[in-house]
Amino acid sequence: MQLEQILEKLSSSLTEKRYIHSLSVAEIAVKMAEHYGVDGKKIYIAGLLHDCGKFCKGDMAREFAQRIGYEPDKIELLQPGLLHGIIGEHIARREYGITDPEILESIKWHTTGRPGMSVFEKIIYIADYIEPDRNFMGIESMRKEAFRNLDRCIVLCADSTIRYITDNGYLLHPRTVETRNHSLLALKASNMA
Repeated sequence: MQLEQILEKLSSSLTEKRYIHSLSVAEIAVKMAEHYGVDGKKIYIAGLLHDCGKFCKGDMAREFAQRIGYEPDKIELLQPGLLHGIIGEHIARREYGITDPEILESIKWHTTGRPGMSVFEKIIYIADYIEPDRNFMGIESMRKEAFRNLDRCIVLCADSTIRYITDNGYLLHPRTVETRNHSLLALKASNMA
């Protein structure tokens, strides 16, 4: 599928606000990709499509995930919004013709992250968090760190997510904690080297 076709299909399947968010994520991801020597064309597609499964909510998300062979855990069943990356990876492959594993994995794990993410995956995870339309306490330090150290930025993003989740009484997915800890351990290891 050509870029124009992706943009057209995406704009018709997302709300205007979500579509603008996706464009912003794609643009900041390209800037980060240039900085870290990652393929900008591929990262742009990943940024555009990272939320292509976001329309799927509640029971629809639970049923969709199970229909594609993904078995949601207890937290995902109680908070099905966490499933939109898993669903998005499937939609990107089936409806947008994406076959590149880096793009698909970055879509799949952009919500909670995962331990051992590639640089490509880290960029999409962070770009979703720091895109220009987002505004919350600590965002500016995350935006600066995004171009200094990806693991340090992931720790900042995960810390912010954990604060938000606990402040609002939501369930915290263990993958968020594992993602944070993996990046924290990588930072500690690089400081020892």
